Amino acid sequence: MRIVAGSLRGKTIDAPTGEDTRPTTDRVREALFSSLYSLRGGFDGAVVLDAFAGSGALGIEALSRGAARAVFFERADKAVAVLKRNISSCKLEEGKASVVRRDILSHPPTATQGSFDLVFLDPPYAFEASKVLQMVESMRSSGALAPEAIIVYEHALKDASEVGAVLGEFGYEVETTKKYGKTGVTIAIAP
Repeated sequence: MRIVAGSLRGKTIDAPTGEDTRPTTDRVREALFSSLYSLRGGFDGAVVLDAFAGSGALGIEALSRGAARAVFFERADKAVAVLKRNISSCKLEEGKASVVRRDILSHPPTATQGSFDLVFLDPPYAFEASKVLQMVESMRSSGALAPEAIIVYEHALKDASEVGAVLGEFGYEVETTKKYGKTGVTIAIAP
């Protein structure tokens, strides 16, 4: 995998081996970040949460494009090792990228870790959208989610209507759902 654009453009990063992670392809990241650029007007100053981080490709891509900092949550030991190696090889300073080895569903970020205005959700497809989005909702109630934060949820294409429905139940405005093969990416705005 490689970083698509920004200060780290062309930098190769590793993906964890095995079937526990499912890296977002370069093509999907390029299309996704183009959509986000249009929606946000750029990435400068963004505080990013890369939940279910795996390789960290989404958060690192955001940092490459000007985000202020990113917090990466990952619970799998192998993925954490690869993630830390990727952050190190990209020479991201300590305050710019931090890794939290923890199950984000059981222990969501709190306001002490920042007020995130861009949240990437790329959970294993077997996870229920309601549980993942309940975690986002707990972040919002604790002050860890900025008003009008952008939520990016990568999911199995067949789950697009469920993801959209759950987002609607929590009051999030779905901006778009895009299809990339068997993958769907839904972008929503927090209330």
